[in-house]
Amino acid sequence: MGWWKQPWLVPAEMSGAERMAVAFASTLRRLGVVVSTGNVIAFVDALGCVGLEDRSGVYWSGRATLVQRPEQHAAYEQAFAAVWLQRELIRMTSEIEPVVLALDDDEPPPDPEGEEDAETEDDERRTVSVRYSPTEVLRDKDFARYTNREFDEARKLMAELRLGGALRRSHRLTRSRRRTRHPDLRRTVHKSLRLHGEPIHRAFLAPSHRPRRVVLLCDVSGSMESYSRALLRFLHVAVVGRGRVEAFALGTRLTRLTRELTSHDPDAALAAAAASVADWSGGTRLGEVLRQFNDEWGIRGMARGAVVVILSDGWDRGDAADLGLQMARLHRVAHRVVWVNPLKVTAGYAPVAKGMAAALPFVDEFIEGHSLASLETLAAVVAKP
Repeated sequence: MGWWKQPWLVPAEMSGAERMAVAFASTLRRLGVVVSTGNVIAFVDALGCVGLEDRSGVYWSGRATLVQRPEQHAAYEQAFAAVWLQRELIRMTSEIEPVVLALDDDEPPPDPEGEEDAETEDDERRTVSVRYSPTEVLRDKDFARYTNREFDEARKLMAELRLGGALRRSHRLTRSRRRTRHPDLRRTVHKSLRLHGEPIHRAFLAPSHRPRRVVLLCDVSGSMESYSRALLRFLHVAVVGRGRVEAFALGTRLTRLTRELTSHDPDAALAAAAASVADWSGGTRLGEVLRQFNDEWGIRGMARGAVVVILSDGWDRGDAADLGLQMARLHRVAHRVVWVNPLKVTAGYAPVAKGMAAALPFVDEFIEGHSLASLETLAAVVAKP
């Protein structure tokens, strides 16, 4: 016998409606619903009006008198099924309204001819437009599979990326609320003027922090042709979004793109960058171009203490030993070296290419670079302290 039918829950001298109301209230209390005596009396009065045979009337009478909060509806459904329907599911009868689902992709469908008179049954149907956003799809989609329209949409999403950059300690001092070993004589004297020259409240200075320089080296060879367009757009966003960002193109030669990418017009910036790169979609000599970068820019100061990001698939036609030597030189002066490889997402990928294998021992972070989501991960890696 179920606990909702146990005889000691209700007195014997009660009527049938009163006994059922008390048993129902006890069941609700077991399920955590607070039911007062006044609620039970109101439920008994309602049962006297609707009767015990009308299950729909009983259901809504109890719902109106015993339930006080929306979160109690689930417990009420369970208790009603247990007491009044012997644990059967409640099936509320309602008219089934035909619903037509229409996928809305922000493009109006073409108007078919000869369907203007077919409005007899369609007028009685409710059309629900199901809209979807391509944002989440584009975030994880490979750049190599983008259509021109998707790339235009991705450019808008990529413009929202921000390349923060890790902070480093600066030699410049700034005001501090804590006691340090650097007294601020100017503020101390200024405060003492209010106290007749007595330096009671002393001020101090502390070293400040400034963002590290970020150096982006993007491979524009033929093997990277499917990704160079999107990655160059990322370089433009990084250069325009914050200061202390340098951008270079890697191919058979080294090309500095920082000045070309400083324009806030994306089309003008990308056109100027493409015009300045003479070896676009050509071969790759990573060892030679890294040697040129180290000799002319990196070792002299641009890469010292900076976060250096190399965006390349690692395919190299040059000497792998030379690439490893130049990566070792770069790693000694840089704060962190990050390698972004669009092919890393491929199932079963292994860095077996001779260029990638030679460079990997001198890489601090090896991440993917095939989608918007991977570029967001790159921004987080660059900003990591």
